[in-house]
Amino acid sequence: MLDKIKDLRKELHQNPELSGFEKLTAERIVYFIRTYNDTQIITNIGGHGIAAVYKFSDSGPTIGIRCELDALPITEENQFEYRSINEGVSHKCGHDGHMAIVAGLIFWIKEKAFTSGQIVLLFQPAEETGKGAFKMLNDIKFQSLNLDYLFALHNIPGEPMHSIIQLENNFSAEVQSAAIYLKGKKAHAAQPENGINPTLAVSTIVSKLSKLNEHQPKNDDFAILTPIHILVGQKSYGISPENAELHYTLRTWDESVMKKIKETLLTIVKNECEIHKLKYTIDWFEHFPATQNNQVCNHIIQKAAKFNNFKIKKESQPFRFGEDFGWFSKKYKAAMFGLGSGVNSPALHHTDYDFPEEIIDTGISMFKTCIENILKHES
Repeated sequence: MLDKIKDLRKELHQNPELSGFEKLTAERIVYFIRTYNDTQIITNIGGHGIAAVYKFSDSGPTIGIRCELDALPITEENQFEYRSINEGVSHKCGHDGHMAIVAGLIFWIKEKAFTSGQIVLLFQPAEETGKGAFKMLNDIKFQSLNLDYLFALHNIPGEPMHSIIQLENNFSAEVQSAAIYLKGKKAHAAQPENGINPTLAVSTIVSKLSKLNEHQPKNDDFAILTPIHILVGQKSYGISPENAELHYTLRTWDESVMKKIKETLLTIVKNECEIHKLKYTIDWFEHFPATQNNQVCNHIIQKAAKFNNFKIKKESQPFRFGEDFGWFSKKYKAAMFGLGSGVNSPALHHTDYDFPEEIIDTGISMFKTCIENILKHES
């Protein structure tokens, strides 16, 4: 069966779709599940989300296993046979592998005869934009599943293959993106005094925001404010500009620090705009709440790793990337673990990254053992 799962992974890799447009990816998953296993499948949850439901009894816990459907707007460099056929789009975060792992559970589930509970395989849209989990949570079709436990994994390049990376508290950072728009008054470049040029305000805002950075990850007030894109005016040398925009990502370890950073950012922008007589707007988007690992779920993950003789590596600091699984962890008993994808693997989001199929069976074994331990213990 592993060959069929690997074939699915390659098919998904070759046909990637961006966040919110995963229609054909979802259809491929549904087709795969129905080809090998007849079960209830709920579609179009919070977009193109899917839930494959395996019910053993009306009583007992419901366990969800979640993965992601979407790919990234990155052109693939790899030249292997199954390289992306969609120009400018590719699976550079390993979501194709995550889907293969979760879909691959169907062969094991088909052979099981648990006396209680149910298993729900979740395929979530739009993880990369931070929108998918939130939309699923607010969909009545998802809410009706009444999950008791929810698990997920993420492959981690740079770590030994098959190793299990655990974090006691948060798995990933709180991430928020922002766009700051400034508006002054256009004038001739020869008479800039007749206009309101936002350039000085931009330089001051950038300088003041840089002072909010706390780069020591061991500190509770850890914060990274990364300028992503800055634009002032246009390439027209006779014009003193009126418009400017600054784009940032903000990263902290928790929601309370993020709230303070956002308030300070707003104060800085407001004050500078008052000084320079500018108008402003701020758009907040791509919010990834910190993924908070439940201690009971963490214990189940650790027990599964030990049972399968996988090396466990415990990290003291969360990963700095955003992961919208955090929306689920706000409401459900949930946890995410890292799965080492190779010391020499290209990093996530790099153009030559490719999910290593060697760890598909590792991920399946972890989820199988987590499910079995819960259903056997609580049946």
